[in-house]
Amino acid sequence: CSACPNKPVLILFTKKPCPLCDEAKEVLEPYKRRFILQEVDITLPENSVWYEKYKYDIPVFHLNGNFLMKHQVDLQKFEEELMKLELQSD
Repeated sequence: CSACPNKPVLILFTKKPCPLCDEAKEVLEPYKRRFILQEVDITLPENSVWYEKYKYDIPVFHLNGNFLMKHQVDLQKFEEELMKLELQSD
Protein backbone atom coordinates (compact mmCIF):
# COMPACT_ATOMS: atom_id res chain seq x y z
CA CYS A 1 0.00 0.00 0.00
CA SER A 2 1.26 3.47 -0.84
CA ALA A 3 0.39 4.79 2.64
CA CYS A 4 2.90 2.43 4.24
CA PRO A 5 6.06 2.53 2.11
CA ASN A 6 8.34 1.30 4.90
CA LYS A 7 6.60 -2.00 5.52
CA PRO A 8 8.82 -5.00 4.79
CA VAL A 9 7.70 -7.23 1.92
CA LEU A 10 7.38 -10.93 2.65
CA ILE A 11 7.25 -13.06 -0.49
CA LEU A 12 5.71 -16.50 -0.22
CA PHE A 13 6.70 -18.91 -3.00
CA THR A 14 3.78 -21.30 -3.31
CA LYS A 15 1.66 -23.44 -5.63
CA LYS A 16 -1.84 -24.83 -5.51
CA PRO A 17 -2.64 -26.88 -3.51
CA CYS A 18 -0.16 -26.25 -0.71
CA PRO A 19 -1.43 -27.20 2.75
CA LEU A 20 1.92 -26.21 4.28
CA CYS A 21 1.60 -22.76 2.71
CA ASP A 22 -1.91 -22.37 4.13
CA GLU A 23 -0.60 -23.41 7.52
CA ALA A 24 2.29 -20.92 7.27
CA LYS A 25 -0.10 -18.08 6.41
CA GLU A 26 -2.17 -18.92 9.48
CA VAL A 27 0.93 -18.81 11.68
CA LEU A 28 1.82 -15.38 10.23
CA GLU A 29 -1.70 -14.00 10.61
CA PRO A 30 -1.03 -12.15 13.93
CA TYR A 31 1.88 -10.30 12.26
CA LYS A 32 0.12 -9.28 9.06
CA ARG A 33 -0.16 -5.59 9.92
CA ARG A 34 3.64 -5.39 10.07
CA PHE A 35 4.45 -6.56 6.54
CA ILE A 36 3.11 -6.81 3.00
CA LEU A 37 2.55 -10.39 1.83
CA GLN A 38 3.12 -11.17 -1.83
CA GLU A 39 2.47 -14.65 -3.13
CA VAL A 40 4.37 -16.05 -6.10
CA ASP A 41 2.84 -19.11 -7.76
CA ILE A 42 5.90 -21.06 -8.91
CA THR A 43 3.83 -23.10 -11.39
CA LEU A 44 3.14 -20.09 -13.62
CA PRO A 45 5.30 -20.00 -16.78
CA GLU A 46 6.80 -16.61 -15.88
CA ASN A 47 8.00 -18.05 -12.56
CA SER A 48 9.81 -21.10 -13.97
CA VAL A 49 13.13 -19.95 -12.47
CA TRP A 50 11.57 -20.14 -9.00
CA TYR A 51 9.93 -23.46 -9.84
CA GLU A 52 13.29 -25.01 -10.68
CA LYS A 53 14.79 -23.60 -7.49
CA TYR A 54 11.98 -24.33 -5.02
CA LYS A 55 9.74 -27.10 -6.43
CA TYR A 56 10.60 -29.44 -3.54
CA ASP A 57 10.86 -26.81 -0.82
CA ILE A 58 7.69 -24.73 -0.68
CA PRO A 59 6.66 -22.83 1.22
CA VAL A 60 9.71 -20.62 0.83
CA PHE A 61 9.85 -17.09 2.22
CA HIS A 62 11.95 -14.11 1.18
CA LEU A 63 11.90 -10.96 3.29
CA ASN A 64 12.70 -7.76 1.39
CA GLY A 65 14.30 -9.80 -1.39
CA ASN A 66 16.46 -12.01 0.85
CA PHE A 67 15.90 -15.70 1.55
CA LEU A 68 14.45 -16.09 5.04
CA MET A 69 13.11 -19.62 5.59
CA LYS A 70 11.53 -22.65 3.95
CA HIS A 71 9.19 -25.59 4.69
CA GLN A 72 7.67 -23.96 7.76
CA VAL A 73 7.61 -20.65 9.59
CA ASP A 74 10.44 -20.10 12.04
CA LEU A 75 8.66 -17.50 14.16
CA GLN A 76 11.73 -16.55 16.17
CA LYS A 77 13.79 -15.92 13.05
CA PHE A 78 10.90 -14.12 11.36
CA GLU A 79 10.34 -11.88 14.40
CA GLU A 80 14.07 -11.04 14.64
CA GLU A 81 14.40 -10.13 10.96
CA LEU A 82 11.14 -8.16 10.97
CA MET A 83 12.27 -6.15 13.99
CA LYS A 84 15.64 -5.41 12.35
CA LEU A 85 13.88 -4.03 9.29
CA GLU A 86 11.43 -2.03 11.37
CA LEU A 87 14.28 -0.45 13.33
CA GLN A 88 16.08 0.46 10.09
CA SER A 89 13.02 2.21 8.67
CA ASP A 90 12.36 4.36 11.77
